[in-house]
Amino acid sequence: MLGDALAAPPRVSPASVGLGGGVVLVGAVTATVERRSAFARLDGTALARSDAVDALVVTLAAGLTYILSVHAGLGPVLASAAVGVAAGLAVPDVDAAAYCGSFVGMASPAVFPSVWPVLVAGAVAGVAFVAATASFVGFGGKLGTLALFGCLTAGLLVGVEYAPAAGMRWHSAVLTVPVAAVAAVATVVVSVRYGRGAVLGSALVGLAAGLAFPVLAPDVGGRLAAVAFCASFVGMSSRERLESDLRVGIAGALCGLVFVVVAPALVGAGGKLGTTAFVSCVALAGVDRLAGRLSLR
Repeated sequence: MLGDALAAPPRVSPASVGLGGGVVLVGAVTATVERRSAFARLDGTALARSDAVDALVVTLAAGLTYILSVHAGLGPVLASAAVGVAAGLAVPDVDAAAYCGSFVGMASPAVFPSVWPVLVAGAVAGVAFVAATASFVGFGGKLGTLALFGCLTAGLLVGVEYAPAAGMRWHSAVLTVPVAAVAAVATVVVSVRYGRGAVLGSALVGLAAGLAFPVLAPDVGGRLAAVAFCASFVGMSSRERLESDLRVGIAGALCGLVFVVVAPALVGAGGKLGTTAFVSCVALAGVDRLAGRLSLR
């Protein structure tokens, strides 16, 4: 029954369309207000050697994650989480760059049949990573959004076409929302309360979800692991953006809803999960800002 709920063909309702459109609209408005020049680092500020290192790390991590996911058979969630854990423990100075690249490497072989276009996507995402250093600071999902940009750009270069895919029934949110909320808060617990940092906190939650859910719920474990990993990016948000565990949980729950809505879109593109988290975080920030302004009137 649970497998049917998560894997059945999509049933688009006005409510789901309205929710998805509303979230995207609020997110877009907030993004416009929050936006700084994405190319500030490239305009008037000299690029440091560390920027070149970051861009290279993004590229290499993309290729490594793809190899682990496709050729080593780990799958995208475990491969990305493993790279994140390794980077957080071994090279914390570039762990964010490595984690960004790992999201590129989550791309499906149906989208990129070999590692070479993944490396191209990683290079594009690496340039974007450096350029966007000062943009949307503290919003969870930013790294995945940069990864998606790299994948979509590389996809245009190699002629990728994203075919329509089956989605999820709306009542799948009964499962995805609580899983997402818990995963987001768990990431904060690991990263903030235990002092492991955002990358390691998210990666550990993703690793645990990728190992546990397929065993506990074989029919839907892969999907639940994906939504938990997706929501862990919400938990990477800074306290300036999401100031309490409650706000993190709300943003995580929203992420679980958005996950259901966008399921049929850009299937197999790396960075989609991070973008889902980013939209959710930015949308919640937009609601908070709107409510604050209304209360002052």
